[in-house]
Amino acid sequence: MRTLLLAALASTVAGSALAQTPAPAPAPAPQPVGSAMLKTADGGDAGMVTAYHGPLGVVFKVEGKGWPEGWHGVHLHAVGTCEGPKFTSAGGHVNHADQARPHGLLNANGGPDLGDLQNVYAHADGTANAEVYLAAAGLNMQPQDLLDSDGLSFLVHVNRDDHVSQPIGGAGDRIACGVFQAAR
Repeated sequence: MRTLLLAALASTVAGSALAQTPAPAPAPAPQPVGSAMLKTADGGDAGMVTAYHGPLGVVFKVEGKGWPEGWHGVHLHAVGTCEGPKFTSAGGHVNHADQARPHGLLNANGGPDLGDLQNVYAHADGTANAEVYLAAAGLNMQPQDLLDSDGLSFLVHVNRDDHVSQPIGGAGDRIACGVFQAAR
């Protein structure tokens, strides 16, 4: 009896091993299309943002340093210049003229614009780690928009964005800025 049970068990194990399909190969790691070193108005290090372009949008990996604790609005600005102290040189949000939309991810009156992103939380130690997504479906965004002739900036605001109010959702002053450079 014991021999029959062992033989049946061995046959079952061998059969199930043969019936298994090989695991699919892992997907290749996504390659960044650009990155921006974030700086404060006085030139201090405020972290880095790395952009990854996908089939329907862009993921921005945010690694903040030295930010005040709490939620912060983050946006893409149309000009790749970050001159302090207020970073106004970065211009307004990315917002293609043929698709001009009002600010706000939750704006029911035609928003969002292409510069609107999700808020990012900074911990008590000043670090912020997040991935924010820009869904470009229906917005005609192209990969080259990240690195076009006048560049593109990533701005961090002192407060959270309410995703509705104009012009920047109550996010307040710009506290860090970075200009995207092509990935190497």
